[in-house]
Amino acid sequence: MIVTRSRLQKIGWAAILTICFALLTALTFRVNAVKSEVRLVERSLVSVRQHKELLKTEFEARASQRKLTALNDFEFGYKAPTPAQYLESERQLAALGKPRAADAPAPIMVASADRNETDGFPTLVNPLSGKAQAAEVKPERARVASATTSKNLGARLSQVGGMASRDKDTVRE
Repeated sequence: MIVTRSRLQKIGWAAILTICFALLTALTFRVNAVKSEVRLVERSLVSVRQHKELLKTEFEARASQRKLTALNDFEFGYKAPTPAQYLESERQLAALGKPRAADAPAPIMVASADRNETDGFPTLVNPLSGKAQAAEVKPERARVASATTSKNLGARLSQVGGMASRDKDTVRE
């Protein structure tokens, strides 16, 4: 069996393509391995950054505690409780109590009121005048519409309520 030159070239090209495909596959695996290593390094960087932030926060908190302790010692003179400050029983606690002084304010009491269920709403009391006011709205008096001028503007603005109905009447005329 004699192999011709064209047949030999075809076999050569097939061998070269097979080698190129094998090298491409090996290169792809190597690239994926490097990408994986890069991702691991990035994850470790993120972890280190988070740990760094945690340490910064811890350092600032401890620095603040030192500052607060120094301020406390200098300004207020507070000290940590000692074992002698703790009480052993309720009797010791009761012995610390003092009667109220004559000029002491009255103790705070919780207010409660009995509500009669048959009554509707409670009477509303104006806190300024102290007079009881009905819960129903009083009908408005008929008002005379007037044109807005600089002379009567102050008088119109000083009146409470009914401005919208008066303006509607003014627009209608």
